Amino acid sequence: MASLKYENLLPRFLKYVKVETRSNPNSDTIPSDPKELDFLKELEKELNEIGLSDIRFNKAGTYLLATLPSNVDHDVPTIGLIAHVDTADFNAHNVNPQIVEDYDGSSDIQLDQDGEFVLSPSEFPSLKKYQGDTLVTTDGSTLLGADDKSGVAEIITFCEYLINHPEIKHGTIQIGLGTDEEIGIGAEHFEPEEFGADFAYTVDGGPLGELEYETFNAAHAVVDIKGKNVHTGVAKGTMINALQLGIDFHNSLPDHDRAERTEGREGFFHLYKFSGEVDSAQMEYLIRDHDKDIFNERKHALEAVADDINAQLGEDRVKVTINDQYYNLRDALKDHMEVVELAKQAMEDLDIKPDIYPVRGGTDGSTISYKGLPTPNLFAGGENMHSRFEYVSAQTMDRVIDVLLEMNKLNVENN
Repeated sequence: MASLKYENLLPRFLKYVKVETRSNPNSDTIPSDPKELDFLKELEKELNEIGLSDIRFNKAGTYLLATLPSNVDHDVPTIGLIAHVDTADFNAHNVNPQIVEDYDGSSDIQLDQDGEFVLSPSEFPSLKKYQGDTLVTTDGSTLLGADDKSGVAEIITFCEYLINHPEIKHGTIQIGLGTDEEIGIGAEHFEPEEFGADFAYTVDGGPLGELEYETFNAAHAVVDIKGKNVHTGVAKGTMINALQLGIDFHNSLPDHDRAERTEGREGFFHLYKFSGEVDSAQMEYLIRDHDKDIFNERKHALEAVADDINAQLGEDRVKVTINDQYYNLRDALKDHMEVVELAKQAMEDLDIKPDIYPVRGGTDGSTISYKGLPTPNLFAGGENMHSRFEYVSAQTMDRVIDVLLEMNKLNVENN
């Protein structure tokens, strides 16, 4: 295996991904699945063992918090580092990570023994970037969990490295390991006052150099449709087919504005669930747009379609319920761009080209920043996240810690 600078990082990551921590969107508990809390309790023991201080859970019991005290004799802003322990809505049971040493950058990687699932540069060109690297992949039956156990492992290894190298000067560092990010509710329970940082970063991005401070505005919409079922032989003029109304509703939305047809700053309506029968049906949409005004227009457009169908029917049979989920991180960070510049400078000092682009998604940093703690997102290394084709470069994970160390150095020197 190619040598790695931080020897505990890869073994730690491999240990973490084997623990199932998938969050549950259908749960009413906090956190959504007890497996997440069980994992945090194991991490609590580990943080104690490596020597972190003030290890505690937040009041809601959804974040494990810990402190690495400053070792300098002057005031230095406190950096916060945040990652999430839950994994996404894909099979996460019995994760069996595979190690590909010294990858040649061009060969297919067979994930399962039968050869049904293959990581191929022809389908995933990003593989070409990793010539000579040690890659960690799945066995084709599960996701890997680099989103975001790579971030968890990197943050803990970074703190361990500073503890083991007291000659490196640093200010106070706060870490927060949270739950339920993948179902969009984890950061609702994060309180900056409990955390105690001056600014923070989620270590939850993708490939080398990603630095994200612009996200979607996001909402979730539920469309409830009430039909009227009668025998098909006498249906004319009487039957109201809820499924057909759902089809009509969806076809009334802009044809191009779908996730699979958009890119960059283009927003969309994403129909991801449609269930029912003639008598009743329900549809669920994700509404996304980077522009706040267009985002609001999209919400009004859904309501307008429902109003139009109800007007044609002469009665209210289509009801739209919309709940906002998070807002564009850029709007919360526009007066705190020095936080972004610190990360950008650290990457440039290490000859890492910052890759700054509008995220077609969101991070916990969106919600946390709107709560008053500026929190952009740093790369953690994962590729093809949320799928059986997920993988990560061990060397990229190493570079995350390099960046964290350089950010710390700049923070001490500039204050």
